[in-house]
Amino acid sequence: MFLASLVFIVTLVFVIWQPKNLQIGTSAIIGAFAALGLGLVSFEDVISVYSIVWDATLSFIGIIILSMVLDEIGFFDWCALKMAKLSGGNGFRMFVYSILLGALVSALFANDGAALILTPILLSKMRILKLNMKSIIAFLLAGGFISDSASLPFVFSNLTNIVTANYFSIGFAQYLSNMLIPFIVSVFTSIVFLWFLLKKDIPKTIDISLLPEASTAIKNKKMFYISWVFLFVLFFSYFIGDIYDLPISLFALGGALIFLSIATILKSVKPISIIKEAPWQVVWFSIGLYIVVYGLKNAGLTDYLALVLKDLSLRGDTIAIIGTGFISAVLSALMNNMPTIMIMDIALQDIPNKALVYANIIGSNLGPKMTPFGSLATLLWLHVLAKKGVNISFIQYSKFGLIITPPVLLIVLLALAWS
Repeated sequence: MFLASLVFIVTLVFVIWQPKNLQIGTSAIIGAFAALGLGLVSFEDVISVYSIVWDATLSFIGIIILSMVLDEIGFFDWCALKMAKLSGGNGFRMFVYSILLGALVSALFANDGAALILTPILLSKMRILKLNMKSIIAFLLAGGFISDSASLPFVFSNLTNIVTANYFSIGFAQYLSNMLIPFIVSVFTSIVFLWFLLKKDIPKTIDISLLPEASTAIKNKKMFYISWVFLFVLFFSYFIGDIYDLPISLFALGGALIFLSIATILKSVKPISIIKEAPWQVVWFSIGLYIVVYGLKNAGLTDYLALVLKDLSLRGDTIAIIGTGFISAVLSALMNNMPTIMIMDIALQDIPNKALVYANIIGSNLGPKMTPFGSLATLLWLHVLAKKGVNISFIQYSKFGLIITPPVLLIVLLALAWS
């Protein structure tokens, strides 16, 4: 256990620290080779990890490629400008609308997509509106929080969702029916708490005349209109795949490649550029860190967790759901939600109460917001902001995350227990 923990901690430190611009995926792969070389995992374990994460990884690649093509044609720029114009210059409405936009993007294009694509767009619009830095950070903190707290409703909304749905053979429609109410409650509760915490930094009025019309963001009108139809068809194809028990990556990645091909034919994007700029480091990060974590599983961590979770499951649904959700949340905040979801899934596999599976997902999606390194989406979000000249300190972020996350998480878990 000591050696497995040491390899994991060193890997995570390098992922967060990124010395000499060492990429997060590279650090995770080095950690995976270290775990393999030290005998913490076997080649059979690597194959087991692959069988667990392949669908999630390919789905993630597809969602990101789709998001990048949409971004290239001005889709998200149009959405951001439309949102700002609809606010009528009212600061409160713009704050709420920006959170709702972030929630929709996170739900439909995954939390990592929201962090990578929407964050720089919102930042550029805030700067055009000449908001002061406190106001900009307030909007960004709200957007960063909602990217994870709204990543609940669909299997493809978060890598953790895909991994868990595959692990427990949960269908697309079944997953949605169980997570729709927690998603709605999460978004509403997030808005209330975010406004309560950040309202002092939100201006009462904002001069939206500084922004161009939304139509100016569209770079290819034909492709823009096609995208709405395509997204509608793609969304309902997931339900068809559910009926025939097809992997979600078949539609997520397959749909993205078809969409990329259409955009290429209409000369809207350069496909080579899109493929090159896709965040491949995230793929290596996902696979590498899961292998490192499998070493913790082999060392007995999941056995201990299984005992705790079995005891919780005997104490009534509400206590079991809240306990499981907070265990998952704390582990995610301390050791990142990607390894947490795998460890918790393995620990939950023999517990008959499947409500705890959903509690684990909620804890793994919201809990990471307590620390800057809790989720990949937050790491990407901070990296994007740093490149744009906005630096949010460890203490500043942690203070915000520790205040807002526990009450929102508790309310969402209660909603799950009720539903």
